[in-house]
This record gives sequence, C-alpha cells and structure tokens, in this order.
Amino acid sequence: MRTVVQRVTHASVKVDGQTIGEIGKGFLILLGVAEEDDEAIADKMADKICRLRIFEDENGKTNLSLADVGGEILVVSQFTLYADCKKGNRPSFVKAGNPEKANRLYEYFMKRCETHVQTVEHGQFGADMKVELLNDGPFTLMLDSKEL
Repeated sequence: MRTVVQRVTHASVKVDGQTIGEIGKGFLILLGVAEEDDEAIADKMADKICRLRIFEDENGKTNLSLADVGGEILVVSQFTLYADCKKGNRPSFVKAGNPEKANRLYEYFMKRCETHVQTVEHGQFGADMKVELLNDGPFTLMLDSKEL
C-alpha cells in the first residue's frame, strides 16, 4: 500500500462537476493498493497516518495529530501510485491491485480511519475525479507499507 499524505487547510473532490467529498483542516490522502495488500496492511497504514504528529503546536513545532486539532480526512483512490516507469515512456500499472480487491481495501482503509477521526470523506473509486486542495506548509509525505 502506498499513500501520499498532504496536510491541507481544505480539500475537495468532484465527479462530473459535483462535489462528492470535502474537508477543512486535515489530510488529503491519495491511496494506492497493491495486489499483495490485505486488511492488516491497511490497518497499519491507517493507524500510522492518523497518528502522525505533523500539525504545529503553540510553539510552532510539528507536534500535534489529527485528533489533537480536530482534523478531517479526504481519501482518494490512486492506482497510479503503483506506476512503473522503468521501460519506455508509457507507465505500466501491473503492480496495482486488481480493481475489486483495491476497492474493498480502499473502503476498509476509510473505515479504519473513522476509528481515529470523526470526519472521513472520500472520492469515487474508479471515477475520473478532480481534486482541489490547499496544501498547508507545504507538508507532503509519501508512505509505503513496505517501509513501515
């Protein structure tokens, strides 16, 4: 499982011109699922992200978590995080999980995030989405379950 976590002041996702997910202060999470991923990996990744202390405290130190600041989460499926660009100029996505499994783990991941924070919004799996955000910092992290 791979994620790109962006600390945002706000973020939203649209499908066919309609906003389907929107948050204020919190994390925009782009989530890619690999074929070998399972619920245990999703649990580990969600728990790690939700406990990240990357919000500033009263002293300007990145010391506060989502829960500490009342933050929200917007999760967007992103199979392209598994793009393999080693050969040629057209990326291969053979390392991404099959759509049925990826969607199941995407849904599972969001439910696990709900155990940490009150608001978890999402995009639409497999849809052509338009994502807007204001990255705060900018503060962007890439996490790979193989490195947790």
